[in-house]
Amino acid sequence: MSNSADSPGTGSTPERTRRFRPVRILTAAVFALAGLIFFTSFNTAKGTNIRTDTSLLKLSDLIHERSRENGELDETNGALRKDIEALAERDDGSTKAEDDKLSALEKRAGTQKLKGDSLTVTLNDAPPDATAKLPGYPEPQPDYLVIHQQDLQAVVNALWQGGAKGIKVMDQRLISTSAVRCVGNTLILQGRVYSPPYKITAVGNPGKLQKALAASPAIQNYMVYVNVYGLGWKVEENGPVTLPGYSGTVDLHYAKPVEQ
Repeated sequence: MSNSADSPGTGSTPERTRRFRPVRILTAAVFALAGLIFFTSFNTAKGTNIRTDTSLLKLSDLIHERSRENGELDETNGALRKDIEALAERDDGSTKAEDDKLSALEKRAGTQKLKGDSLTVTLNDAPPDATAKLPGYPEPQPDYLVIHQQDLQAVVNALWQGGAKGIKVMDQRLISTSAVRCVGNTLILQGRVYSPPYKITAVGNPGKLQKALAASPAIQNYMVYVNVYGLGWKVEENGPVTLPGYSGTVDLHYAKPVEQ
């Protein structure tokens, strides 16, 4: 008979070593990973539905709210500027000739109202289900159906070339430092956001403005998309209108070389 310690029938109880099976280890790892995923999802959602575009909608709402606030600040800034100018005119010690010169400079800078005969150009996106209206043209890409930054710039540049004395895009007066920029299918102008249709109004000789628009190569290219895919284009003579004065900041920012 064997005297081995693990032999049955001996007086001592042998210690049994418990070993984890691979299946148990894998099961525990899966539960641990699932718990981590649930915790991460809860922490990310913060009580909201992360499967929707709610965050994008909130960002869009924030952009439009900031645009509205910028518009209100521009109006307040314009009113304050008028008050300051009125106070400065009381005892500025300037002569009439100097006042006339300053007034002329302000008109050229676009900070004063401008009245005169006008022309309005309206640009708009094509219908989303637009197809090629003329033979020989491909079916439109989404990019073909929206107004782009270069389209707006082409109209503004043509109107300046046609002798426009002042230009308003939507409800804002343009000055020499104004930048017409588009992000996606929205226009960003001087801190405010606009959606199509876009209206551009110029004060000047309507006949010359019309000729300048027709002579612009960039607008001629745009008209191809108008005729083929249905982009919006309307030109109207409005008679006398009054453009608002620019009410934003006129401070210039420029770069300086780094001193060695």
